[in-house]
Amino acid sequence: MASGTGKYEIDMCSGPLLPKIIQFTLPLMFSGILQLLFNAADIIVVGKFAGDTALAAVGCTAALINLLTNLFTGVSVGANVLAARYYGARRQDELSQTVHTSMLTSLISGGMLTVVGLVGANVILGWMGTPDNVLELASLYLRIYFLGMPAMMIYNFGSSLLRAIGDTRRPLHYLSFAGALNVALNLLFVIVFKMSVAGVAWATVISQCISAGLVVRCLMKEQGGMHLDLKKLHIDKNKLQQLLAIGLPAGLQGVLFSLSNVIIQASINSFGDIAVAGNSAAANIEGFVWMAMNSFSQASMAFTGQNVGAGRQERVNRILIDSELLVFLTGLILGHGAFFFGKPLMSIYTDNPEVVEAGFLRMEVILRTYYLCGMMDVAVGALRGLGYSVMPTLVSLVGVCGLRLLWIFTAFRMPFFHNPTWLFITYPASWLLTFIVHTTCFVVIRKRQGMHGRN
Repeated sequence: MASGTGKYEIDMCSGPLLPKIIQFTLPLMFSGILQLLFNAADIIVVGKFAGDTALAAVGCTAALINLLTNLFTGVSVGANVLAARYYGARRQDELSQTVHTSMLTSLISGGMLTVVGLVGANVILGWMGTPDNVLELASLYLRIYFLGMPAMMIYNFGSSLLRAIGDTRRPLHYLSFAGALNVALNLLFVIVFKMSVAGVAWATVISQCISAGLVVRCLMKEQGGMHLDLKKLHIDKNKLQQLLAIGLPAGLQGVLFSLSNVIIQASINSFGDIAVAGNSAAANIEGFVWMAMNSFSQASMAFTGQNVGAGRQERVNRILIDSELLVFLTGLILGHGAFFFGKPLMSIYTDNPEVVEAGFLRMEVILRTYYLCGMMDVAVGALRGLGYSVMPTLVSLVGVCGLRLLWIFTAFRMPFFHNPTWLFITYPASWLLTFIVHTTCFVVIRKRQGMHGRN
């Protein structure tokens, strides 16, 4: 099959699975970590050189950014599943339609996000109860940050298409370059030009544009169904409907997760700017562990999608088992490692011992149980690879968002439970419950397909 990827693609439909899943996930893992470095560099530089108020201003926007971007990022999941299925089935024309529809959709969705961010940043931050001394800087950061949304969406959709055929290495190369540029611009804008949060925001926007340009150039050089011709960008109605059928529920699930996190962020805001700054830094550290684990969710989705498209149903159960084993070990080792070095890691972000202690409190609860989040996500990836997208969204609505919101609006209001520790406990509790339900759904679906136990 001529796709032009050559040495970059992975044969997901034959041979042993475990080494190929590792081969797929390692570049993706490093790519995700580099993407997080965009925001981490922002937080570290402002924390060290612009003060705790600037640190809180940048950090408290993370939950809101995720809330506004996850719906459209979820649609890129639809692009991944659809492209993997057509690639596995060797249907080049439909693969090409998927590529062109996906890339134009990314540009449109990025433009919509820019408008929402520019118009609504200040209002939404106010609704979240952002401290007054942080609000103006946070709003400035958000408005600049959202100018880069078209580039962010183009990169996310483009790299999602490349992952569908097993190419996780080139997106890593592009992010390596853009990430290094981002760090250099952060230091230049904040230390030399004294631009504070505006400087780190502009550095991120410029870096996102670079990574987006590189992934577009990559797709334009592809052959066969993966080739991107800018003159042929169009929306194929049938492919868009399929993208949305898979991607919108995935995006909605991300929105629901982020909505619960925004409400949790608003609850943390009530404890003052020290708690906000500590929580922001700790959450950023956790993000690196999550990105490492999330690569196995992407693997379970891509491998399942390709094997379903190729008619290799007998490999699907093994894909889930191997992915769950790998994500458990990764989450256990990295989560406990990050917790063990928690205070030194927190000191990278701030010199204030009170902020360090506030952040370590969150790490103590969440990092030691973070493998549960990874196992939950892998099960979701497998379900989406099978073509089921609404089901995991509904399960997450009840098991994650529902449980967290119920806790916040009931027990958390009682004096005994009204502290950050009891707020953070809602995370592992919701992960465990949702993982059990997702896995049960997978087993039931496989039994209905008549394939359970054949691996």
